[in-house]
Amino acid sequence: MNNDSPLLAVKNLHTHFLTKSGVVKAVDGVDFDISPGETLGIVGESGSGKSITAMSILGLIPSPPGKIVDGEINFRGENLIKKSTGQMRKIRGKEIGMVFQDPMTSLNPVFTVEKQIIETIRAHENVSKKQARERALELLNLVGIPDPQKRLKNYPHEFSGGMRQRVMIAIALACNPSLLIADEPTTALDVTIQAQILELFKKMQEELNMAIIMITHDLGVVSEVCDRVMVMYAGKPVEFSETKNLFDYGKHPYSLGLMNSIPKITPDKQKLEAIEGLPPDLRDLPKGCSFAPRCKHVMESCLTTDPKLTEVAEGHHVRCLLYEETEKAVNT
Repeated sequence: MNNDSPLLAVKNLHTHFLTKSGVVKAVDGVDFDISPGETLGIVGESGSGKSITAMSILGLIPSPPGKIVDGEINFRGENLIKKSTGQMRKIRGKEIGMVFQDPMTSLNPVFTVEKQIIETIRAHENVSKKQARERALELLNLVGIPDPQKRLKNYPHEFSGGMRQRVMIAIALACNPSLLIADEPTTALDVTIQAQILELFKKMQEELNMAIIMITHDLGVVSEVCDRVMVMYAGKPVEFSETKNLFDYGKHPYSLGLMNSIPKITPDKQKLEAIEGLPPDLRDLPKGCSFAPRCKHVMESCLTTDPKLTEVAEGHHVRCLLYEETEKAVNT
């Protein structure tokens, strides 16, 4: 891979689920890239396609009913979609680590933490069981679990939610991956544990020059740790920019709605703004812009024309006819 090339480049990714009631377009044309040492945030409501994008990268889409119907997922210059199941097993855990959304269901309840970490290490590294156990101890110590010698013998249910999340992070980092995908890693954790986990990510990123994809609904987390952010709605990116630009110069009505729903400490006790309505049914998307039924700035053309991502400033792209029309006017 060329040093100037991104570590991961996703191009025109479409992941659909074929169900009896219709085709669910869970991911419907996603493009992004990420370089070593960079953190990319992916945000949006539940059902916007964030987790399915991650599962597509890892080759974990259940088939049937799911299928990647179009696009490329280039990792170190090689298209992961063309890899066999066996080849993907060698990449998952070794080159690409994953922190799943719910550690209680992701960890096997009938095996000790020790067995699960050691299994991951020995699946990818040619080391003895003793060496793998020493590495497991290092990892638990690294993620801040007290008395790791004793805790290795514990089962997942013997850990608190925050500690289980740390175990999941230890497993994800076991083989020093080049890319870490963290799916809602701070959900349901108190703010103290959340801050510790985010600090751990920063520390590991600096040590390993690791790229991180942070999937979250928490814009506070995005503002703290992400270099760039992709806002998703109904399976598509609707805004993509550097994090600071999104917060200072956010354009898409959906992005602005998300930011306006964040509680603010102000003396006038302003009410939180809500985004009216519900996300669309992915089996029956509107003909035009998917966000049109909920948008305060909807125009007649929004109901019939699906907007394209338009560059409104360097590195800042928006999927909205308001800016597509402006761009056309500037170029004519």
